[in-house]
Amino acid sequence: MQNVLLWLFYITSFYAFIPGLISRLFGFRVFRRGKKEEQAFALTFDDGPDPVYTPQLLDLLQRFDAKATFFVVGVNAEKHPAILRRIHDEGHLIGIHNYVHKSNWFMRPATVRKQILCTEQIIREVTGDRAAYYRPPWGIVNLFDFAKSNGRRIVLWSSMFGDWRVRTGVDRLTRRMLQKLRGGEIMLLHDCGRTLGANADAPQNMLVALERVLIEAGRRGLRSVRIDELAGGAVEMNATHSEGWFKKVIVRSWLLYERAFHTLFRLEPANPQEPMLHFRRRKYKGQPVDFADGVSLVKGDDVLELHFDNERLYQIGSTAKTPMHVAIQMIRSVEKQLPDLAARLAADSQLEKVKAVYGVSMINRGAEKLGFMVRDLPSGLFASSSKLYLRLLLSVIHPSGQERLKRRSDVLVPKLIVMPVSVLTGRFLKNDSVGSGMTLNDHPLPEHPEEMGMGTASAQTVNSSTSTIA
Repeated sequence: MQNVLLWLFYITSFYAFIPGLISRLFGFRVFRRGKKEEQAFALTFDDGPDPVYTPQLLDLLQRFDAKATFFVVGVNAEKHPAILRRIHDEGHLIGIHNYVHKSNWFMRPATVRKQILCTEQIIREVTGDRAAYYRPPWGIVNLFDFAKSNGRRIVLWSSMFGDWRVRTGVDRLTRRMLQKLRGGEIMLLHDCGRTLGANADAPQNMLVALERVLIEAGRRGLRSVRIDELAGGAVEMNATHSEGWFKKVIVRSWLLYERAFHTLFRLEPANPQEPMLHFRRRKYKGQPVDFADGVSLVKGDDVLELHFDNERLYQIGSTAKTPMHVAIQMIRSVEKQLPDLAARLAADSQLEKVKAVYGVSMINRGAEKLGFMVRDLPSGLFASSSKLYLRLLLSVIHPSGQERLKRRSDVLVPKLIVMPVSVLTGRFLKNDSVGSGMTLNDHPLPEHPEEMGMGTASAQTVNSSTSTIA
């Protein structure tokens, strides 16, 4: 049961939770707001086209010379090609909202891709244009939405108003929209009320409120424009304006997530006073590993699964001045914890059957210097998802993450690291007052310390919650 729970936690985190968090909260690889100093905002409409309300909406937009973006559901567009053609002919932008209104969290990557391609084909056949913008239903993205964009830009929003519910009412909806009426805003509205959780008549209230908003927008000198026009300078703005707070907020969120992981799976620190390494006892589930003494680690053996304390690792990375400084601190910190781990193994009778300590990490050369064996992960879902996920987070957290990935993509790969208990206790178990059997001078730094996988805070910040082999 625990293994099932563990896998559910991993799959949910890798595939849905973390991608959704960093896109919705931090705007990673999505467009969700333009420049506030713009004299333009974007009206976006989801779930249509609708045979009753979309034509009324188009009439309203035409009266005010307003342009908008329609994220259409493929099955609706297929039923109403004349309305889709009118949207295009009147100068509005058409984007994709899947073929059916279903969350990407509950579909396989191949299914999501099929939904997008099918909707794009419908749009192309009717309008002759390719759909370059995509909004997943409910704004929910999965891991592969980032990796397989195929040139399409994911668009979310900066404000929504509950216009899909009739009980919101015209007056309240108007107030909410006027409060957000400003330059750079991306407003989420709906021209169809036939999706899950919506009221069929709700778009009628939206149309009345929108007319009031467009009148006020004209008074303020604000224009309603298409997403592609609003997005013109957004990338530059996001890159220059958000780097400092972006990194702080996303790291803080990741550390909160890690604490939840540690609590859920009852990880113990090797040294409670100075937690760097955490562990838990479990049965080994991976492929056999042969040790130098002729002993093999096989499925069912007791092992200690290692996890790094990302908060401590982030502190090291954020205070270090050079990659060499990072590497030295990392080696010393890990080396200092291994004697504590060896002592825990020697003193705890419940751990006497543990055969090895292991984990999955971006550490490679550095780990070998400490006595670990390094092995490639067997190909499969876990290996590929871990690799993609770790690189995704590295590109978010590290200020030059994309450059690092291009320059040293062969090094930034998660690997299995294993150390037999006999090696751990033989090299690191303290004897009386002698201290550890190794010092930093016993294992010199690699020629390129940044290639250890420990050379930046981000490389370790993304380590902890993937340090499991199931």
